[in-house]
Amino acid sequence: MTRAETKERNRRALLEAAFEVVSRDGHRARLEEIAGQAGLTTGAVYSLFGSKNGLMVALVTDYLRPHYEEIEQAVPAGLDLLEAVDAVARYYRRSCDASDALSGLSLQITLLDMALHDPELGSRLAASVRAQESHLVALFAGRSHKGSVVTPHQARRLAVALRALFVGLSQGVILGLAPGADEQYFADAACALASGMAHVDDDADASESCGSE
Repeated sequence: MTRAETKERNRRALLEAAFEVVSRDGHRARLEEIAGQAGLTTGAVYSLFGSKNGLMVALVTDYLRPHYEEIEQAVPAGLDLLEAVDAVARYYRRSCDASDALSGLSLQITLLDMALHDPELGSRLAASVRAQESHLVALFAGRSHKGSVVTPHQARRLAVALRALFVGLSQGVILGLAPGADEQYFADAACALASGMAHVDDDADASESCGSE
């Protein structure tokens, strides 16, 4: 095994161990336990990630990157805005039924807990989420909507709003709090939100109501 292959193997081992330990212990997760579970020392964490917080940020990036890549693959280029939003909404609903949905929710909750206890980590996690969210912005920008083209500014506002909607609905489904929220429910809610958000001009401070057509 080459040096680069060994480095990547160790990186993967630490990320997998961090996912398990952090999902279980939250902000009480000990770096020594994460490293030990990966069969490495804490020195490997500092060498590969710089710090425990660096490992946490890498964990979020590692978790979100394939998620957004799958979304991009689920939305064909020729769709208009509402068709694209519909496809993304249905993807999110299907992800609620995945075998790792509960562990993913556990990770979300524990990382929020960690961010509340460590503002510096919270700031870095927020930056990581925003960076990954840029995939959604690129996915929506330039699509047609009622005779106009969605601008990057509009796409970013919409991406932020949709992420909040999908996170809330997904948590409800996984926890059994929204038993009637099927794919059509997700799609209807997302398209209603998108229909209003897409009317916002670049210089506007507030979106029109979803009922305005």
